Amino acid sequence: MVAAARLRRAQEKANASRPYTEKIRQVLKHVAAGAGDAVHPLLVVRDVNKTGYLVLSSDKGLAGAYASNLFKEVVPQIRGKENAGLITVGRKARDYFRRRGYRIDKEYSGFSEKPGYEHAAAIAKELAERFEAGDYDEIYLVYTEFRSAISQQPVTVKLLPVEESGQQGGEAGKGRQEYIFEPSAGEVLGLLLPKYLETVIYGALLQASASELGARMTAMGSATDNAQELISKLVLNYNKVRQATITREISEIVGGAEALK
Repeated sequence: MVAAARLRRAQEKANASRPYTEKIRQVLKHVAAGAGDAVHPLLVVRDVNKTGYLVLSSDKGLAGAYASNLFKEVVPQIRGKENAGLITVGRKARDYFRRRGYRIDKEYSGFSEKPGYEHAAAIAKELAERFEAGDYDEIYLVYTEFRSAISQQPVTVKLLPVEESGQQGGEAGKGRQEYIFEPSAGEVLGLLLPKYLETVIYGALLQASASELGARMTAMGSATDNAQELISKLVLNYNKVRQATITREISEIVGGAEALK
């Protein structure tokens, strides 16, 4: 009941953030492609020696296969890679990867069910600093996309460096938009790129929150149904044993009365 009450609000937030998140991603790709020689540190493409993964999981359990499905999405990508670093959100991801000896560079917890924009801003700042410092040459975001209360799908999205659109030929090149930058392309990108990171991460946090609550509601609903079924079986068995005991006692009383005669 608690998960169901929170799910509605989380679902509304997730659905409301999706169009803005998709639009800012689309606009940034076009702007980055049209910026010409203006290169921002978050757009620099380097040889990939170190890869970072931002994994959004839950702080609590009792959510069915929510966490395990997410880990199945992440583990094949980092298995055997010594150059892979993890930034985890949620205690479940932190504990899972720590027990298995994976390198965790940064961890966040305590807000998986109710994420705020300030949480996304802090994570985005951490990622940007690590990317600019060369700790990571590329960064991926792994989270659970909310589709419905009974359907959640783990997905992997490339965060940095931002892939520019319009560089390929064909339709992508034809659809490229031209922009006039004021005061300069570098300053516009300097403001737009951090906002892009914060928005995408915040949208993913909202999606993960709704997915967690939906999975928990489904899991607890199944647990309640199973418990009620078990209770029904136990009550039936109890009544059978009670009836057998009463029948046996009546038989003993009748037998004793006949013996006295």
